[in-house]
Amino acid sequence: MGVFAISLYHHCRRNFSFNYHYQSCRTLILQSAFESVRVQRLSHDDSGIVEVHLDRPEAKNAIGKEMLGGLQNIFEAINRDASANVVMLSSSVPRVFCAGADLKERKTMNPSETRFFVNSLRSTFSLLEALHVPTIAVIEGAALGGGLEMALSCDLRICGEDAVLGLPETGLAIIPGAGGTQRLSRLVGKSIAKELIFTGRKVGGRDAMSVGLVNYCVPAGEAHLKALEIAQHINQKGPLALQMAKRAINEGLELDMESALALEEECYEQLLNTKDRLEGLAAFSEKRKPRYNGE
Repeated sequence: MGVFAISLYHHCRRNFSFNYHYQSCRTLILQSAFESVRVQRLSHDDSGIVEVHLDRPEAKNAIGKEMLGGLQNIFEAINRDASANVVMLSSSVPRVFCAGADLKERKTMNPSETRFFVNSLRSTFSLLEALHVPTIAVIEGAALGGGLEMALSCDLRICGEDAVLGLPETGLAIIPGAGGTQRLSRLVGKSIAKELIFTGRKVGGRDAMSVGLVNYCVPAGEAHLKALEIAQHINQKGPLALQMAKRAINEGLELDMESALALEEECYEQLLNTKDRLEGLAAFSEKRKPRYNGE
């Protein structure tokens, strides 16, 4: 059992029932009692890349209580795993990333239950955003409502040309309640965010890239391949440096410039006495690939 598997097991042993098996020489599959969410840890040269798959085809990956519980537990476990370097969040369901919250389930909730669910959704996406490692949303097909809010909580977004992204909540007489009003405006600017939320307009992959909603838009069906390529590049970098870079950027954007530069200095200082920094210098001098251990 690998380090990630052990970490996930010990953290979630009361909620999960695991069955470990090797699918091939390159991947280890972790299957949990949360059938709508699967975790896949890549191995060999790609060790350090963790994939989280949404897998609820009968509901187009709509987020209900069971899926939300699975996501929360998995994100918490990843955050405790020192061997995870980058996370890819994708869908196992063809032509859909996530259709949003499960409105059929929502219809059965009273206002108090609805409030609790939306608050839990918001906190889970905040947990995703705060993961110590870089995260990549892999979007093929629809990413609507809570589905787009989940993608907005990732560091990077890669979509296929046939992707459809939108926050249609005002059409239901509500607003995006899991971070959409805040993360979308920070990403694409206030004016575009207001137009998309006020009208509920859905945008395709190319338009999403043109407004900065996604990092890359590739031919339909190739988003996962592009995301894996980026994840592999990230995975080769110093793990501690990635963590400090993410912290400096995320927290620095909320500060004035003087305070942000002080934060950058603090993050840099934490890397000065690491073994990885010395390994990077040695590898450069010896003209070889560095072997980082996150130390």
